[in-house]
Amino acid sequence: MPEIPTKKTHKKPLIPSRYFMVLGTFLLALLMYVDRIGISVAKGPMTESLNLSDKEFGWALSVFALGYALFQTPFGMLADRFGPRKILTAVVSLWSLFTALTGAVTHYVSLIIVRFLFGVGEAGAYPGIAKGVYLWIPIKERGVVNGINFSGGRFGAAFSLPLIALILEWVGWRATFFILGLVGIVWAVLWYVLFRDKPEDHPNVSDFEKEEILLARGAVKAEKKAGSKVAIHSMLHSRNMWLAMGQYFASNFTFFFCLTWLFPHLQEQYNLAAVEAGFYSSLPLIAGGFGNMFSGWLVDLIYRRGFFRWSRIIPAVIGFGLAASGLIISLFAQDVVIAISFLSMAVFGADMTLSPSWTFCVDIGKNHSGAVSGTMNMAGNIGSFLTALAFPYLREWTGSVTPFFILGAVLNVIAIYFWLKMKPDKPILFEQKPIN
Repeated sequence: MPEIPTKKTHKKPLIPSRYFMVLGTFLLALLMYVDRIGISVAKGPMTESLNLSDKEFGWALSVFALGYALFQTPFGMLADRFGPRKILTAVVSLWSLFTALTGAVTHYVSLIIVRFLFGVGEAGAYPGIAKGVYLWIPIKERGVVNGINFSGGRFGAAFSLPLIALILEWVGWRATFFILGLVGIVWAVLWYVLFRDKPEDHPNVSDFEKEEILLARGAVKAEKKAGSKVAIHSMLHSRNMWLAMGQYFASNFTFFFCLTWLFPHLQEQYNLAAVEAGFYSSLPLIAGGFGNMFSGWLVDLIYRRGFFRWSRIIPAVIGFGLAASGLIISLFAQDVVIAISFLSMAVFGADMTLSPSWTFCVDIGKNHSGAVSGTMNMAGNIGSFLTALAFPYLREWTGSVTPFFILGAVLNVIAIYFWLKMKPDKPILFEQKPIN
């Protein structure tokens, strides 16, 4: 690694190169959720073609989250070792392959296998992005950058709901998945050609910007290179790590409902056409996108005021409060517009928790931010896995969606308590364990 400069002596560029890196990760997040939500829009023709029940379709949704959860930490460790350039290229290519193969499944078992492997591929995306943020983005900008990246996922999912519904009508559900897979391969090729793991290795990054980023990342000089030897026991013995995992479980439990069951729920509950249900289902996701951006701005605003710890805690606590309130109030709505309004409030709040959560992982993980963020995201997507199953099973057992929404609200309140105990100014002390 080059010697870290001590002062800025070069001309400031008009547009910093790191903004183009953020554009790439924003588009990646958008692509992730377009590919992920396609199966919910295709529920009608897929279940009819493959003769699936609601419970079987619920398992197809949840098995994605299981594969996604189980491989978060391994891919985070690989991102720490090999860098975001190679890892993101590999995982996007992998999940794009299985996105396309979703259009080729012929029965329930093949659907379960393909969607599990699709989840495995997507598991490497956000840990890889987190490592890229650590290497390229100064700490004072990380809240906004994380907000931008996660808003990409929400806007992608929102706008793809009606769009995919139209494409399904034009070309059918199988060809739709083939098209989505091809788009992912294009992104992977462009990322590998244009991106470099470190800004100091990129030929188009100015000397001024290199100094700026290296000064902000100066503390990493004394750290050892991250790799597969990273001590997992150090994370699992960290109270911060467990609290981060617990609150992220609650956040994902709330959000994943909108990504999986909201579209078919609205279609059945209010007797809506596919495109109409797609429009209403997109509104909470749009709200989530704005929640991400607002929270990212708030994180950096409070940080610049000198309140490092509270810059992470306050946006998250506000977000979980809104999420719990929105879920409960939506139960009293008799009209689809009112129900969607309060569900949008809930998702706005739930997504306010993402920027502080991922910024917190970079705070406590530092050079191991890929592994730390992956571990938190693993716990979160266990919540996603349970959401996809809890909704159809609780509805069948009780004859109502009320228990599901109450459960989500309770989890959000517990998450507020967790955040009040979290300390971003206490990084994990990683130890390198000898290999026997």
